[in-house]
Amino acid sequence: MDADRQVDEKWMQVALAEAGRAGEAGEVPVGAVIVRDGALLASAHNSPISANDPTAHAEILAIRAAAAAAGNYRLAGTTLYVTLEPCLMCAGAILHARIDRLVFGAADPKGGAAVSCWRLFEDRRLNHSVAVTGGVLGEVCGEILSGFFREKRLIVRP
Repeated sequence: MDADRQVDEKWMQVALAEAGRAGEAGEVPVGAVIVRDGALLASAHNSPISANDPTAHAEILAIRAAAAAAGNYRLAGTTLYVTLEPCLMCAGAILHARIDRLVFGAADPKGGAAVSCWRLFEDRRLNHSVAVTGGVLGEVCGEILSGFFREKRLIVRP
């Protein structure tokens, strides 16, 4: 395994820990971390239910925290690690924050905006480009989501 892949997996493990916190709180288990120069800048997990905020996705919350920590709404030189391929809202925030690189775990065939439903980061009309790496610990990331929804279905059915 090359050094870049090892670094990506290390940070995805941190994002997975955040996803676990979301699941424990009854939220869809998605976690995100933002890294700059090899150091953690911010981490977050999904919280739309507990926050009563439809925009409280892991990526949005991590971007807000990273911008506050950096003292700048532009996050040049950063990498965002997230356990699930971002939706259109989060992809837009990634672009506006000027994040350099996105690394995601599981693809989202129903709403992914990086490679699955849309390829927003490949649109050359935009004034910022984001390098995208998908599938990092994808099976583990996908299983945490599948397990969460499998358990929800069991709870609903008598």
